[in-house]
Amino acid sequence: MRPDQWQQFKAAAKRHPGAGVPLALIVDSPWLPAHLGISHNDYYFDSEVWFHAHRRVIEQFPEVTFFPSWWAELGMAAEPSALGVGIRFWPHQPPSEQPVPWRLADLDQLAPPDPTSDGFCPLLLHRYATMKQRIFDAGYTIPVVAARGPLCTASFFCGVTQLMLDLMDEPERALKLIDLCTTLTIDWLKAQAAAIGPCVEGILVLDDIVGMIGPDDYAQFAHPFLQRICAAFPNDWVKVYHNDAGIEGCLERLPDTGFDVLNWGKQTDIASACARLGGRMTLMGNVAPLEIGVRGTPAQVEDATRDVLRKAAGHPLILSVGGGVSPGMPAANIHAMARALAAFRQPCGG
Repeated sequence: MRPDQWQQFKAAAKRHPGAGVPLALIVDSPWLPAHLGISHNDYYFDSEVWFHAHRRVIEQFPEVTFFPSWWAELGMAAEPSALGVGIRFWPHQPPSEQPVPWRLADLDQLAPPDPTSDGFCPLLLHRYATMKQRIFDAGYTIPVVAARGPLCTASFFCGVTQLMLDLMDEPERALKLIDLCTTLTIDWLKAQAAAIGPCVEGILVLDDIVGMIGPDDYAQFAHPFLQRICAAFPNDWVKVYHNDAGIEGCLERLPDTGFDVLNWGKQTDIASACARLGGRMTLMGNVAPLEIGVRGTPAQVEDATRDVLRKAAGHPLILSVGGGVSPGMPAANIHAMARALAAFRQPCGG
């Protein structure tokens, strides 16, 4: 991300008058290595490959703000690895997590994780510390740090099905696990910000599991913890929440968490999301990532992009797909989104 792109993104995120609509895409290892024809292991473990991979896509799509920018990640492995979750790596796909065979009754025996020393987190911090000056010297910035949210991390620890059962059968102990994971999320974000330095002005929290619970469970098991994450960082920072699993049970309450931006999935139409939010958050989306982004033609992508822009009807918006960029989304379709946005900005051709 270039500094000017960050200023545009920040203005849209904070809903400044006249901010305009930037095009921003969340890209990470599900999409990027295959797009460039490199192995996932090279991307994860070779700093030179990682650096040039990011620079190549930035140069290929100069009209796109890639978010969160120069993301040092291992798929979804960083946070669970700090909790002792087993991680399996594969050459041509992101790693998979092996839940810990741990009873919630034994949770008090689990030492609080330290992202500066535990799991794979220190390796990623080392990458930021050793590569940041090279990134800055090339004319780019790293303004946002990212982490999986507490329910997502808890699900990697015990498994999604077990977590859902624990929310119903052992809510007090489940809350202790979520509390532990919330602390890890905050500490991990702060550790990344410390490694990168004062250019960091934002956070991205990704937690799809929130979309798998109903309104009452959201109020108990998610909302206060999302609030706590936002409150741990300065008010003027940009705070982005990603959940493409579903937002029907929590949409109206999300602005009260402190997040500025919602990146959501195709399940809720943008016109409905705009009406229900009433301008209280910036929406980041909502071109369907698979049916249109991956499988559609460039013409279909342009049509879908125009439809999103029309339906937003002036609501604070950052144009994107409904979630992260899915594996297999072709370059032509990314360019098609950019063309449609450029034409929308200048409907009369000038």
